[in-house]
Amino acid sequence: MEQKKVDEVKVEQEQVTENKSGYIHLKKFHFIMLLFLLVFLSAGITTFALAFGKEKVVSVAPERTEFNKLYEAFDTLNNGYYKDVNQQKLINGAIDGMVSSLDDPYSDYMSNEEAKSFHSSISSSFEGIGAEIQEKEGHIIIVSPIKGSPAEKAGLKPNDMIISVDGKSLQGMNSTQAVTLIRGKKGTKVELSIQRPGTDAPMTVPIIRDTIPIETVYGEMIDDTIAKVQITSFSTNTSKELVTTLNDLQKKGMKGLVLDLRQNPGGLLDQAISITSMFVPKGKIIVKEEDRNGKIKEIPSQNDGNTDYPLVVLIDKGSASASEIFAAAVKESAGVPLVGEKSFGKGTVQTAADFKDGSNLKYTIAKWLTPNGNWIHKKGIMPDVEVALPEYATLPIINPDKELALSTSSTDVQTAQKMLKAVGYDPGREDGFFDENTKEAVIAFQTAQGLPADGVLKGDSTMKLMDLLREKIKTNDTQLQKAVEVLKGKMK
Repeated sequence: MEQKKVDEVKVEQEQVTENKSGYIHLKKFHFIMLLFLLVFLSAGITTFALAFGKEKVVSVAPERTEFNKLYEAFDTLNNGYYKDVNQQKLINGAIDGMVSSLDDPYSDYMSNEEAKSFHSSISSSFEGIGAEIQEKEGHIIIVSPIKGSPAEKAGLKPNDMIISVDGKSLQGMNSTQAVTLIRGKKGTKVELSIQRPGTDAPMTVPIIRDTIPIETVYGEMIDDTIAKVQITSFSTNTSKELVTTLNDLQKKGMKGLVLDLRQNPGGLLDQAISITSMFVPKGKIIVKEEDRNGKIKEIPSQNDGNTDYPLVVLIDKGSASASEIFAAAVKESAGVPLVGEKSFGKGTVQTAADFKDGSNLKYTIAKWLTPNGNWIHKKGIMPDVEVALPEYATLPIINPDKELALSTSSTDVQTAQKMLKAVGYDPGREDGFFDENTKEAVIAFQTAQGLPADGVLKGDSTMKLMDLLREKIKTNDTQLQKAVEVLKGKMK
């Protein structure tokens, strides 16, 4: 009986155990289904939140974690700024900020419109004032005006600082942003506020925009045997233009050549190499490029480079970049003498990358070195024969809208007095006070030019005075005269 009870108890315990095990197994199944349901709901909620909640426009790729902060800043502004933001403008601003942080005046991010202007300036014509500019230490500086352009006719000079355009300050702008303000339709007027080195006060320069043709080579015979060729920039067709011009001058009896690179701001590297190869013997080094790792690539002359006539090259402080590559190469690899003033000093090479939306990134990829390995950046190239233009060639322009009359006193009056003296109407003083003698000099000048002789400088009288001064500078070009003298010494 006792054994029977014990067996019954065991059976009962086993049943309880079995029932208990079955109960637990059932609960596990429900638990797994519950987890599956929760995961499904969580995925759905997440999808809904991403689709209809706060927008996360940018997904961060795990392998590019360095952009996390940038993406977070974008999302913060996009979602939290007090008014709607232009997403593309934010992105453009971020790229522009990256480029600006390089502290390189020759690297720029360009919007669609700015990129169009950049491409047109080296390959066709454009409408504007015709001046090469650059950003330097937060300011916009003129490198050089283009020959025959409104900028040159208005008297703008290398190293002039453009303070404002139509009253809008350029402080903090890069060169591409400044170009957008300065350029405009042909026939429209733009007013530049210019600060010239050595002058106390800014001057207002009104300029009428025009079509600026990219004709880059101008040739003429100085006498029966000597020709002068001016290259104003190194653009798409410059080498072809130069070949045509030289062939024409040879037919006219050219035996010696003065190549004028004054006020040439540079341009395309391939054009500089092609043109330099015309004057440097084949195989001789034209330029060296040094990359970020210090690796140097040598670029030799591509053609025979054995012209049949002596050569002298003119440079000045407006000669920059590609024109400096040419000048250094012919000097160091072909023994060609340089005459004039120290060049600008730009020793870096840029390339441009176009984006699908038409915008553009121009950035520095290398240093360039002269054939002898010199880096002329911010130093310039010293000419073999240093010659300055007359003092009056550096006089600032006068705003023709200003009236200069008896008893007035200003730096403009002082400039006018120096101009009058230079063109043959000496006012007897150059201290900036408009006295009776100054008035008499103005009247004599106006009478000789067929202008109303009222003794007041304004409008047409001011413009004519500056035109006469430009002609005086051209006929008394001391740098060209010295270049011809040096050339004749080589032709003997």
